Amino acid sequence: MFVGHALLAFALAALAAEWRGWARHRVVALGILAGAFAAIPDVDVVYAVFAMDPAHLVAGSTVRPGAFWGAVDGVHRSMTHSLVVAAVAGPAFGLWARPQTPDRSRTAVRALSLGPLGALVAVAAALEGPAGGAVMAAFAAAGLGVATLARRHADLSPRVVGLAATAGLASHPWGDFLTGQPPALLYPLDADLATERVVLAGDPTLHLLATFALELAVVALAVAVVAHLAGRSPRGLVDRRATLGAGYGAIALVLAPPTIHVAYPFVLSILAVGVVCGLSRPPVALRTEAWRRLEDPLRTLETVSTGLAGVALALGSYAAVYLLAG
Repeated sequence: MFVGHALLAFALAALAAEWRGWARHRVVALGILAGAFAAIPDVDVVYAVFAMDPAHLVAGSTVRPGAFWGAVDGVHRSMTHSLVVAAVAGPAFGLWARPQTPDRSRTAVRALSLGPLGALVAVAAALEGPAGGAVMAAFAAAGLGVATLARRHADLSPRVVGLAATAGLASHPWGDFLTGQPPALLYPLDADLATERVVLAGDPTLHLLATFALELAVVALAVAVVAHLAGRSPRGLVDRRATLGAGYGAIALVLAPPTIHVAYPFVLSILAVGVVCGLSRPPVALRTEAWRRLEDPLRTLETVSTGLAGVALALGSYAAVYLLAG
């Protein structure tokens, strides 16, 4: 879901900017900026640095990802995923993006930006302890870093940066309702807008497949937006190699049914199918072909589109076999 948050914000912001008639370079800049801000709330996983014993990540020769998520349980999707925090931090990041000036107003603007962020850190430290304050400080630092890059490299006003920051941060929590503990949307207020995870299917495996399909649709939307901005048809970017993904369905007969809590084997294997579909072109070595494509933006877009189509076919075939075998 980490990638999906950023790509959804990118796609929606870019589409909104193009609808407004912006120049293409500003459309791309706004999309990238919104996507970057949308990814920032997940910086709360740094809490694991303070709360987890690294030895718990490995048991013998087995890696235990659950130990990592167990360490951040209660903090992940809480303070940094709040709409209240987004409403405070977004405008502050926008102020930080104001062009530097030699007069006193620069100091005043910096104070107006850092003041609300400092207040958020203080509140988090008071409610969650020093580790909570450190998480919020990391959140603020990440946002200030993105705002600094926007000031230096993006042709966008501080107001637009602030809107992109607020929208990106506020867009983040909603996808998390499908994958685990609901976000604390009103933190630090002692109130909840939602307390239950959204369940797409009673069968836990079908719920995972539906959630993965939505994530895939978000990625496809972002790729389609990029293709549109490049003047290409998304369908024309897909090579017939994508049909290789249809063979993945047989995995359903041997792989233990995945769920949200045990999804790694399924996710890693189906993504590997996408990589093979996107890069396979004999007799060129796979590694050489990968570097060639990364050096050419259009070829990269073709690779991603083909790989994405391969994953979609793999998902469909897996779901079909799972339903028939069940």
